[in-house]
Amino acid sequence: MNLQAIIEKCIQQDRKAQAELYQLFAAKLFAVCLKYSRNYQDAEDTLQDSFINIFKKIHQFKHRGSFEGWLKRLTIHTALQKFRKHTPLQIVKDDDVEEIEEVVYDENSVPVDFLLGCIQELPDRYRLVFNLYVLDKYAHKEIAELLKITVGTSKSNLSRARMILKEKIEVQQKIQKEA
Repeated sequence: MNLQAIIEKCIQQDRKAQAELYQLFAAKLFAVCLKYSRNYQDAEDTLQDSFINIFKKIHQFKHRGSFEGWLKRLTIHTALQKFRKHTPLQIVKDDDVEEIEEVVYDENSVPVDFLLGCIQELPDRYRLVFNLYVLDKYAHKEIAELLKITVGTSKSNLSRARMILKEKIEVQQKIQKEA
């Protein structure tokens, strides 16, 4: 069955089509969930919640743009909703923004798993802003709207996330040079 037919059957709440859609996209969407979750179990919960939302809203897909992109956006919004529901964001004043240089990442000296682990260990508000800005290419204005914070807070949280990651990467690189 092609994707268009699967979508149409999902709109009609066909369970087999829903299972097929899940099989097609679960792995990719789970990767998105991992970026926005503190751990594996939270990511699994977010994936389940995302598919519930996808099946509720699939009739809203207008066939403009990529279906996978639409799924990813719904998944990100689901993760952010879960975060907002359970964690109040700490407000940081706009004048607290510090400029931190870009983190220089040498793939040969810092394993990807280590870097992903460092990102997951960031405080929630920093991790969310970092992922939205750096990995998913949202603008600070969009991030501010999604997280219900100011643009300055978004910039400040990104700056602090970069500072934390930079420090962890520098320690890792130093350890590897000494080994």
